[in-house]
Amino acid sequence: MTPKRVVITGTGWITPLGSDVDAVWARLLAGESGIGPVTRYDASTFATDFAAEVKGFDLADFMGADAAKHPTAGISTRFALAAATNAWKQSGLASVAGFNPDRLGIYLGAGEGSLDAVNFPAAIIDSYNAETRGVDAVKWATRAYQGMRAEWETEQEPHLTISHLSHAFDARGPAMNCMTACAAGAQCVGEAAEIIRRGDADIMLAGGAHSMIHPLGMTGFVRLTAMSTRRDSPKTASRPFDATRDGFVMGEGAGMLVLEELEHARTRGANILAEVAGYGSTADAYRITDIQPDGLGGAGAMGLALKQAGIDPAATDASGRPMVHYINAHGTGTQENDKIETRAVKNVFGELAPKVPFSSIKSMLGHLIQAAGTVELIVCLKCIETGMIPPTRNLENPDPNCDLDHVPHEARDLNAAGGIEVCLSNSFGFGGQNDTVCVRRFVG
Repeated sequence: MTPKRVVITGTGWITPLGSDVDAVWARLLAGESGIGPVTRYDASTFATDFAAEVKGFDLADFMGADAAKHPTAGISTRFALAAATNAWKQSGLASVAGFNPDRLGIYLGAGEGSLDAVNFPAAIIDSYNAETRGVDAVKWATRAYQGMRAEWETEQEPHLTISHLSHAFDARGPAMNCMTACAAGAQCVGEAAEIIRRGDADIMLAGGAHSMIHPLGMTGFVRLTAMSTRRDSPKTASRPFDATRDGFVMGEGAGMLVLEELEHARTRGANILAEVAGYGSTADAYRITDIQPDGLGGAGAMGLALKQAGIDPAATDASGRPMVHYINAHGTGTQENDKIETRAVKNVFGELAPKVPFSSIKSMLGHLIQAAGTVELIVCLKCIETGMIPPTRNLENPDPNCDLDHVPHEARDLNAAGGIEVCLSNSFGFGGQNDTVCVRRFVG
């Protein structure tokens, strides 16, 4: 049986720069940063006291009175509900009657649920700020749990976000959750597309949602020395591919897509934003806390995505351009990730690698962890739509080991060169999970 084609008809995101897709896109092209001091709790004694927080968020602004149907939802779930609501509206499905809910599924990349500072009682937060000052966070968490209500315990289960989404959209088809850390936002889209390709659903809501801007989440990564400690200049702290980079910056948010089987979308006259052309997933099979040094895992994921899309990475068009016009880098700003991802791109594209623009929006949004891959995939859709590429901010002193075209400082307009037809989005997870999604302009 010939695999079905999968298209994207709706997008929605919640980011540190806002929630309106076009408005956030404009801010990314302008190189704006959503990074600043932590306001959720007193982080003054932490090695990292800054993050990319979502500001002024209220689920009722997106769902209206229906927000009241989710009173116990944690912050990650609320982000997912809001982003999904916007994606659903853009897809036009909100006004379509009669589609089969048994053919509507959900594939989500979600974190640890509502274990966040927003839901902890004020007295517990005060206790943390006043008493611990470096005390083992696990001991503090034990005390904190004693003050939590029973529903908060259930809401920390990652799959509960799927239950909220299923309820909100009457989705009765496949319902799945992946917890592959920073790769989850891409993996859920790729796997959701595979579900449609094999005929198990007509529509999939797919995306990632996460918030770790709370004492426990931040403490963990500080202890791992994975986050930037550039306390004197938060907006310049996320420095992918820069020689002075010292770690990633924690972000939060959600990205959600509506994926549809092509004929289903055509039949209802949907506006098709792009096609999911290919997907690749690999594991490093290396160390838990280190990336495979030669970039073989990342290269493998890119290679599989290109193979499924029918794209030869060594081929060029009539003007000499590579067939891939942009790669959205995982680009975290850690020493190892950036140079190994650069090596992986070289492994795939060979001599053409320097000709493929390859930028990181984590320099502006921080690292949205399990939401990152989907948000970055939406960026790829906007690249295809507008012919523009967002810059890598703060790239002042390029690392000689990161010597590709990282689009420093300013957005790039490729319309005169023929626009943007094909993009890759890379997402590499802690522990060695690698996922790449290839999207291209839809041609009927």
